[in-house]
Amino acid sequence: MTDNNKLPTPHKQGDLFARVASILEEARANTVRAINSQMVLAYWHIGREIVQEIQSGEERAEYGKQVIDKLSHQLKDNYGRGFSTTNLRYFRAFYTVYSDRVPEIRQIRTGESHNSINRYSQIEILNDLTLAVETLQEQRGISPVLGWSHYQALLSVDNRNERLFYEIEAEKEGWDVKHLKRQIHTFLFARLLKSTDKAELIRLTQEGQVIEKPSDAIKNPYILDFLGFPESRVFRESEIESAIIDNLQQFLLELGKGFAFVGRQKRMQFDSQFFFIDLVFYNCILKCYLLIDLKVGELTHQDVGQIDSYVRMFDDKYLTEGDNPTIGLILCAHKNENIAKYSVLKDSKQIFASKYMLYLPSEEVLARELARERRLIEEHISRDEENAMGKSRVHEKHERHEHKDSEGQDDE
Repeated sequence: MTDNNKLPTPHKQGDLFARVASILEEARANTVRAINSQMVLAYWHIGREIVQEIQSGEERAEYGKQVIDKLSHQLKDNYGRGFSTTNLRYFRAFYTVYSDRVPEIRQIRTGESHNSINRYSQIEILNDLTLAVETLQEQRGISPVLGWSHYQALLSVDNRNERLFYEIEAEKEGWDVKHLKRQIHTFLFARLLKSTDKAELIRLTQEGQVIEKPSDAIKNPYILDFLGFPESRVFRESEIESAIIDNLQQFLLELGKGFAFVGRQKRMQFDSQFFFIDLVFYNCILKCYLLIDLKVGELTHQDVGQIDSYVRMFDDKYLTEGDNPTIGLILCAHKNENIAKYSVLKDSKQIFASKYMLYLPSEEVLARELARERRLIEEHISRDEENAMGKSRVHEKHERHEHKDSEGQDDE
């Protein structure tokens, strides 16, 4: 006879508990997200009320201060903590910055598409892009996955296009607030901006970082401040390599999307010689390996030749069906632009050199670095345009000569 009151076996009971616990944890997480989203939306509305109250009152700074002070006292008396004058000023700033948003929690839709963007040949600066993304900005409501602390961090970004990029990336990649702040402080947007044409800027502010080709995954400079090295010391490559391995999770975040760690000091044999690659990664988006060669000094021709050889050997020995060609990256403390200009780096789509910084540089230092990079890009584009115009003039001159020759033959 079967005992209907018999308890399930511990194994099955454990499975049931795990399933029920998973349901509860998911429900709690969804509830927390929903509450956070509603609070962010509430802060937007509070900010709007404050702005409208101040605008409709006396036009003097003291009046605005009185409005916020009075409201703060009233809210704290009725709702407790969380409504200091500082927070209310944040609410006002939040509404001011995002006043053109739809006042609702946005639904995340899969497969969102963006209109194609016409290419531009004229180099234009970042601030010229405001009108280009206004429509997108107006269509976005409040993110359902970003909390109030995320939006507070975003308020520190003055340029709306750059701010929109960080918002999209934080939402898509699930960044916590600490990582969002780090990416803002190290100018991720500017470092990703290798192309200075308007279309590339618009794409970043509409879609975030999209990895389609090897160059999309390479930044310059790389900010390795999480390694914790003091500025004054001189380091060996092995020390930097060990520190990167110790901080692998943070390094992968700095490296970019889709990277998985494969190994360090990867040994390759060629005839009777052995070669060692400092770091090897695999990019699941590009479906290719990334070989990193670390250099503490200035970039040399030997460094470029070495990484080029490593990539060729690696492709020959380790690539399997479905893998794309391997990427080679030299991370060097100092870049030599002449070496880059007169080496395989100039034309290769798979070999790159990027500077790294072992500490968080000041805004001024990084701004100079990025300005120098932009100047080099502009000079390169200018040379290409001049070469193209020169070829065009030669072609036109050649056509005129041919035309004259044909006219002379007709006269005869």
